[in-house]
Amino acid sequence: MDLKLKGKKAFISGSTQGIGFAIAQQLLEEGVSVTINGRQESKTKQAKKKLQNQFPNAEISAVSADFTKKDEVENLLQKLTDIDILINNVGIFGIEEFQNINDQDWYNYFEINVMSSVRLSRKLFPQMLNKNWGRIIFISSESGVNVPQNMIHYGMTKAAISAIANGLSKLTKGTEVTVNTVLGGPTYTDGVSKVVEHIAGAQNLEIEQMKNAIIQQSNPHILLQRFIRPNEIANLVSYLSSPLSIATNGASLRADSGVLKTI
Repeated sequence: MDLKLKGKKAFISGSTQGIGFAIAQQLLEEGVSVTINGRQESKTKQAKKKLQNQFPNAEISAVSADFTKKDEVENLLQKLTDIDILINNVGIFGIEEFQNINDQDWYNYFEINVMSSVRLSRKLFPQMLNKNWGRIIFISSESGVNVPQNMIHYGMTKAAISAIANGLSKLTKGTEVTVNTVLGGPTYTDGVSKVVEHIAGAQNLEIEQMKNAIIQQSNPHILLQRFIRPNEIANLVSYLSSPLSIATNGASLRADSGVLKTI
């Protein structure tokens, strides 16, 4: 299917690996000019080189920025011009019992997972309205709806960005701009794979055995009966980025393989 995205320009926060990188790959496949972003300059450059090897004729840019450092964020914002598609993807996650999450941890999670999307959207949303076309997509999680008891700080941030997206969508009335949220399910990202590999090694199990055990313990009713792959989230994001998705606005769309029972 031709998503009619050729000539569009996209910025994807947190896109040197995992879901963000998979989104970059799919948008490049559709002829989009893509700017990727990572916290570390070296890793960002490596990701850009990998994409250039895959798509030698594509227009690819890379800007490193640590979203906990306001000067780096300001530098990033100044470099973003004429962006048609904003993918708010950057985020951190971790398992921690509620009583052990200190104030600084709460602030760090909010700063990176929530304020990154606020600052990017605040810069790019008015430009999209002015030219009467644009897409803003927030990468949230089923954890923002069914908040895990040992990831309350993470779940809070995912609920917050869904709320921001909902409010922003109401400001697009009568335009060709849309704002949507994707609620991803358990996805085998690079970060997750490192944790799984570590646990598998400690328990002397094969990685696939460990993956299956984790899914059966944490999400036994997932319809895929396995972790979701990053490109399977990117498929939905690519469609939402396209002109074909104009009737989908203000929506929270699930790519969770049935993990959520209600929404």
